[in-house]
Amino acid sequence: MITPKYNIGILPIIFVLFAGFLHSAEQKVYRVPIQGVIDLGLPAFVERVIEEAENDQVEVIIFDIDTFGGRVDAATQIKDAILGSGVPTVAFINRRAISAGALISLSCETIYMTSGGTIGAATAVDMSGKKASEKVISYMREEMASTAESRDRNTIIAKCMVDEELSFTHVIIDGDSVEVTDLEGRKEGKLITLTTEQALKYKIADGTAEDMDELLASLELSEATVKSFSENWSENLVRFLTNPVVASLLTTFGFLGILFELQSPGWGIPGTFGAVCLALSLGASAIVKLATMSDLLIVLVGLVLLMVEGFLIPGFGIAGVAGIGVILWGLYLLLLPDVPVSEEVYHSALTGLTIGLIGGVIALVLLFRMVTKTKFWTKLTFPGVESQEEGYSTSIGLENLVGKSGVATSDLRPSGWVLLGDQKIFVVTEGEFVKKDQSIKILSVDGNRVVVRVNAIES
Repeated sequence: MITPKYNIGILPIIFVLFAGFLHSAEQKVYRVPIQGVIDLGLPAFVERVIEEAENDQVEVIIFDIDTFGGRVDAATQIKDAILGSGVPTVAFINRRAISAGALISLSCETIYMTSGGTIGAATAVDMSGKKASEKVISYMREEMASTAESRDRNTIIAKCMVDEELSFTHVIIDGDSVEVTDLEGRKEGKLITLTTEQALKYKIADGTAEDMDELLASLELSEATVKSFSENWSENLVRFLTNPVVASLLTTFGFLGILFELQSPGWGIPGTFGAVCLALSLGASAIVKLATMSDLLIVLVGLVLLMVEGFLIPGFGIAGVAGIGVILWGLYLLLLPDVPVSEEVYHSALTGLTIGLIGGVIALVLLFRMVTKTKFWTKLTFPGVESQEEGYSTSIGLENLVGKSGVATSDLRPSGWVLLGDQKIFVVTEGEFVKKDQSIKILSVDGNRVVVRVNAIES
């Protein structure tokens, strides 16, 4: 009776040891490249990898960094994702982490650098190198300081990477006050950029490694399986759609498509095309957190004003003009992040919107001219035209209707449908607005073009 009890008691221990062996044998490391320009396509990519790493019980996520920086709002989103990660994170500065790259590096729990590497120079500038406004500098300065503080790194050095107007003589390292003499950035008018040796000395970096193998050895993960990631098609698509020029073209096509749809009865191709373009633009902006609820509400208000103008108020007046203005303002805001940014971002958004508007109008005009010459358009706009088997003819047999009266079955803006007896035909006015159910009179017939005006008797 004693032997069975002993065997049953030892089984759980064997199981735990075996499970521990399997766990150690299946160590996994995720490698995430952050290289080149940091843009709005990167945060979604980083968030996806972190979520997958948490579900996959990965040992560590290594961010392989080599960048001169990029968008502050994108770097801030990445920083927030890393700070909230449930998996240990390592920044491997593989040559340089400048500007926004420095913020991302500081958010990681551990920083390793290659020899000859650099980190710092995180002040916000535009494409011409001009310093951003104090509002932007203040925001970036405190972002760097709070991120460094959260990882137990020196906040003074982090601030001086952003603001050259700061200066200092001593820093606290391991509880001791250390005089700083080898950093040019300690002086007012100079930004701090640390070499690998300086980063190690002032406890910004934790170690050095020349390649991924050496880094894994330092982390005691030499036997781990390394899985490298890259952006998938959807993340690349979002990056493309949020390009200021592309986003502006989409919103312009969407706006013009819906506006054109309001000028014709029913719902057709222009409205559907416009709705798809707006959905792509707004959807991509929402994914990268450019679109806030207030921005979307502004665009919605503009669309409501246009609909009021199109369906309730004849002609085109104050409501229509106001709707266009509100929509344009909303579209401009959709191109801007919800954090302080440099003037360059504002100019880029405005330039993109302008190019999008001009390009959209030109493209729509050319497209309309091409489409209206096709047989498909003729059949679509006037389904009563003769079929190809019967032979096409300039005349469609309506010349005898000149002078006849009928009733508008839809608003004519200036085109629409009217009923003459039991015959329904597509007509245009001379430019005037005709309400539904108003009596009309046919003035002329030229091929498939039927011109009408309000019946003088009714008017």
